[in-house]
Amino acid sequence: MEIIDNLDDWRDRYARWKLTNEMRDDTVGARYPWVENRHAPFTPARRALPMLNLALITSAGAYIDGTQAFDTGVAGGDTSFREIPIEVGAADLKWSARGYDPAAVLTDMNSQVPVGRLKEFEGNGIIGQLNPVWWSLCGFIPSAGRFAGTTLPELVERVVRYEVQAALLVPASRLCHQTLGLVGRAVEAAGIPTMMLAVDREASERVRPPRAVFYAGEFGCVAGKPEWPEHQRRILDEALRLIEPIDQPGVRKLSVSLETEVEMGRGEK
Repeated sequence: MEIIDNLDDWRDRYARWKLTNEMRDDTVGARYPWVENRHAPFTPARRALPMLNLALITSAGAYIDGTQAFDTGVAGGDTSFREIPIEVGAADLKWSARGYDPAAVLTDMNSQVPVGRLKEFEGNGIIGQLNPVWWSLCGFIPSAGRFAGTTLPELVERVVRYEVQAALLVPASRLCHQTLGLVGRAVEAAGIPTMMLAVDREASERVRPPRAVFYAGEFGCVAGKPEWPEHQRRILDEALRLIEPIDQPGVRKLSVSLETEVEMGRGEK
């Protein structure tokens, strides 16, 4: 199955869009040719969550301080990725933020890169193991065709080499939903189940990731509100526990939004 359906047609639409020079700063404009897939690859989960080696793939533009930053000035987007050990903490990370407000992730990296929460899940047996490295992208990539053709094969090769058994995808911006949706399709086509968090249902349904869960959250803190660990745990726990029972591609709605509204109404947060 193709990562982008009718790729030649998409490339033609993208070429015409570029001629209009519609993109301004960190927005692609109303006429951007979003990838629209009709079908999705799908790999059933063959192991229960407490037995899985889970990988994290995010698109908030994280990189290790002192290493090369993502280039946020490239019109088609920086399609490279970084491989970051889970031991690297927030103090040693920098952010090439494009398409989203980095305020939340600067306050609490777990709101967008939930390594701390996933380590807790590993410690209490919710997941079997957190993969020793996670992968970082700057997900504002309008040139989806170039990303799919050049970066994705390399990224999937690294994920397979680590013997990853499931992957959690966390987009940061609206365009990141398309980028990580393509990542999910490529990883799933390689035989590895995925789950993408989403706060933009329309963008997610267009690109058709194999598995996605949606809730009414915000760009820049898709993994949960900053400095609210319980909110983050609730989102991640509900999303991850759906990897195994989901038996066909689709976007599911999480119940976390309703629970959060109740807590806020009671003054608990």
